[in-house]
Amino acid sequence: MHRTAKNLIFSILAAAIMVLTLSGSASAQTTTITGVLNDGATYQIDVPANWNHILFLYSHGYVVPGSANPAMDVGDPATGAFMLASGFALAGSSYATTGWAIQQALPDQIAVLDAFETQFGTPEKTIAWGHSLGGIITAGLIQNYPNRFDAALPMCGVLAGGVATWNSALDAEFVFATLVAPGQGLQLVNITNPANLQIAETALAEAATTPQGQARIALAAAMGDTPGWFTPTSPEPARTDFADQLANQIEWDAQVDFPFVFAFRAELEARAGGNVSWNTGVDYRVQLLLSPSFPEVLALYEKAGLNLLADLNTLNATQRIAADPAAVQYLSQNIIFNGQIHIPVLTMHTVGDGLVINENESAYAKVVGEAGNSRFLRQTFVNRAGHCAFTPAETVTAVGTLMNRIQTGKWAPIVPSQLNAEAAALGPELNIFETANGITPTAPEFLPFISGPYPRPFDALTGSCRISFLCR
Repeated sequence: MHRTAKNLIFSILAAAIMVLTLSGSASAQTTTITGVLNDGATYQIDVPANWNHILFLYSHGYVVPGSANPAMDVGDPATGAFMLASGFALAGSSYATTGWAIQQALPDQIAVLDAFETQFGTPEKTIAWGHSLGGIITAGLIQNYPNRFDAALPMCGVLAGGVATWNSALDAEFVFATLVAPGQGLQLVNITNPANLQIAETALAEAATTPQGQARIALAAAMGDTPGWFTPTSPEPARTDFADQLANQIEWDAQVDFPFVFAFRAELEARAGGNVSWNTGVDYRVQLLLSPSFPEVLALYEKAGLNLLADLNTLNATQRIAADPAAVQYLSQNIIFNGQIHIPVLTMHTVGDGLVINENESAYAKVVGEAGNSRFLRQTFVNRAGHCAFTPAETVTAVGTLMNRIQTGKWAPIVPSQLNAEAAALGPELNIFETANGITPTAPEFLPFISGPYPRPFDALTGSCRISFLCR
């Protein structure tokens, strides 16, 4: 391990805390430029007076259609102030549209790089980073524009790719509609009913009041690997606390996942010109066996007095949904992965992410490995619930780890206890987490973890479902 180089990097980063503590902010010493790209997307660039000639290009996450869509060049203000004080330049665009905006985001982010180079010159190093949908965009940027980047940090990213993501969502929808809300007119694809989400939410609330409904909610959640852990500042439920796990899965459904699968899916379908997902040939008995929630489902079905095999047979006998090939082609372009990475890539994910499940990491690692490029990839995990629920200190520590790889040319071993020590050393200003009740001091929680198999993978190496017996 190159401890001398890594210690130097963290000494530089730690010194930035002192700068921020003494000055209050880096804004007075930072040049900020905003502008508008040719397609109407806006952008923001921040360059500190002490610029070290390294640029971080930030890709932001999903913006609900109709919501405000400002340009962003960092994930949170504390991390942004720290990065600027450390000498890094920041840049990012709004993307020209909201929703599943990958088609617009990829060229818009490259246009921001062009604008940066016109105004400030070519950086010595350019690093792509981003959260959530910005994670898939980050991975897409280095795949489609490999010569423009020197490293990447996708965080909580949709790294299984678009097709796999929406197929897995369809599996959970299908089980829910078939067993929990039969005959209620719930639209799974080709969504046109503005009340579709309300139908799903009402059925969820009603089913949650009975043991039978609870068991079937758990089965639907298992198909998408929805974790039984929801609140970032809460402890993870015990492995056998199935009631608490179910309560958390219901929170994920009601507050986060259902709006995407029963409402926002329509925005993607409009983009793609049809339905992007299918479940033809899927054997839901096998899907359940692959799920980490299998023990929970077994326990809740037994408690409810239901026949699990009968429900699984019902699912397998129910008419399936076929995709529109042209729509699948659109989603494949926007985007799936081929494993062709030739620069250092470090990913970070919380283990209890119910929107972009941690198994996205195994899907990405698999395709990268099959392309023969595992030497470029390292993955880290944070022991916390929530989507992109990282502290600034954890983010900065990931940046330090990636910078060490860039500067030494070799990966230092990813040791969670060491990462936690480095994050803790950054001080109380960055070891924080924002909740509804305000800022909460939060210790770093890197942990040793290996993500399980993605429920229904799909990537560019095969152009089809990766597990053949699930997809006949």
